[in-house]
Amino acid sequence: MPSQHAPAQDAEQRGEEILAVFDTAFGELLAADPAAFRVKFRKMAASAFAFYRGTACLFYRDLEAGAAEGDGKDSGPYLDERTGRVWIHGDLHAENFGTYMDSTGRLIFNVNDFDEAYVGPFTWDLKRFAASVALIGYAKALSDKQITDLVRTYAAAYRERIHALASGGPSADREELPPFTLDTAEGPLLDALRDARARTRFALLDSMTEIRDFERRFAPGGGSVELDAATRYKVLAAFDGYLETLPESSLDRPDSYRVKDVVGRRGIGIGSAGLPSYNILLEGNSDALENDVVIYMKQAQTPAVSRHLTDPAVRGYFQHEGHRTVISQRALQDHADPWLGWTELDGAGQLVAEISPYAVDLDWSDIDDPEEIAAVVADLGRATATMHGAADDESGHSLVPFSTERAIDAAIAADEEGFAALLVDFAHSYGARARADHQIFVDLFRNGRIPGL
Repeated sequence: MPSQHAPAQDAEQRGEEILAVFDTAFGELLAADPAAFRVKFRKMAASAFAFYRGTACLFYRDLEAGAAEGDGKDSGPYLDERTGRVWIHGDLHAENFGTYMDSTGRLIFNVNDFDEAYVGPFTWDLKRFAASVALIGYAKALSDKQITDLVRTYAAAYRERIHALASGGPSADREELPPFTLDTAEGPLLDALRDARARTRFALLDSMTEIRDFERRFAPGGGSVELDAATRYKVLAAFDGYLETLPESSLDRPDSYRVKDVVGRRGIGIGSAGLPSYNILLEGNSDALENDVVIYMKQAQTPAVSRHLTDPAVRGYFQHEGHRTVISQRALQDHADPWLGWTELDGAGQLVAEISPYAVDLDWSDIDDPEEIAAVVADLGRATATMHGAADDESGHSLVPFSTERAIDAAIAADEEGFAALLVDFAHSYGARARADHQIFVDLFRNGRIPGL
């Protein structure tokens, strides 16, 4: 059954659609830094999954056009005035999970990378993840039935955790449903946490900095760019603005924020091509050189999903994209990075956060056994539910003034049988669409048909 969902659209017509979406999403940045986009697009050409990771813009255009969920409010299965307006991750795929050290010093495995976070339909997160499972399953030569089983496993784990959160009291997510930590995680999630635990701040600093005249400075090379005096002044002025956005608990030791050095960098990852970025070396929590901290300041991007959601209350809530990213992450992630904040530089919103030595992404390369894949997918379903449940009327933000987990629980309860089926059908159909689009994209790129490159 699922294989018959392969797209039948003419490749030439689809190629024109892809180019139009790329022009809207990337045009300005591509024109400013075509070299960065050549790197980005070569990474995307490597596999259908890499292409999918880099094209949230295309995903949401297709979702809006094909799923009749245009405004994200009273349309689409399981969506109403509440479930169509919750905090969402915006780019939830199987590789956007990993470890972080929270503000209490505890290593957590959960969703990461909140650059695309916004307020919209909760099912859009689930559909994006489900299609990513189909792509990973296909790449690992799993059958359509095995992929179906994986998506159903994800749906069931999400459903179970959302119901548990909705049924419990305010402390349910902290006591009865603990996060994935060194004490509670298993399998590849525990492996990632142990890897993170073995890492050190000294090793990170050693890879980026050097000691000169008894003080730490950024080392030359390695992608860093020395700043002229005028740019350095602007970055430091923006840094002063960033300090005003930090919670009071992060400012207990003012000397922690003494700036030692600043360098420029260029974002060339799949999601950050062309975005100006800066690294700032700080004193850290003590005078010891081994406790210095590196933070980054980068221009925040317009989330792809926001182009397809028109609620003025949501758009008007955020000062700029840096503010949106930080507020969204603080809503979706319990005990977020204490260095997390925002500022403005040259009129553009900036995201500021620590380059953490303890960040380890989930590595799918050695997760090949179907039973192990299923166990991981189930854990990611629980993590997704916990993320959605964290961001509501108890998160300290007024944009979503209701219990998210209870609203989602009630919506799914109205049609339990259809919930997994919805995700399974979408996973197969959009997985096939993404594989076909990847080949079209490669042909466009290699034949010089992407304008500006």
